[in-house]
Amino acid sequence: MNAENTQAQMRKGILEFCILSILKKKEAYPSEIIDRLKSAKLIVVEGTLYPLLTRLKNMELLAYRWEESPSGPPRKYYKLTENGQQFLNELNDTWEELQIAVQTLTK
Repeated sequence: MNAENTQAQMRKGILEFCILSILKKKEAYPSEIIDRLKSAKLIVVEGTLYPLLTRLKNMELLAYRWEESPSGPPRKYYKLTENGQQFLNELNDTWEELQIAVQTLTK
């Protein structure tokens, strides 16, 4: 059995939740999202993040706007939509239930 594979699957499962949580606080462009994830020890590369952001946008959980950058090309800033906030609330409830269940079983 490969623990690294299981760990990677666990991280992928919560990545969407973490991204939505980051964007709940304020809008951000992808590099900022990656930096926030890295600071929490969730290492994500652009090749993983961009398709996920597109999928969340297509599900109408995220919206974006373009802003000119003083140091390069325009930046795409993502923000949570009202649907995204509702979905995040549901994920928060599920996360709390899972946390309790896992703590109960692993103590």
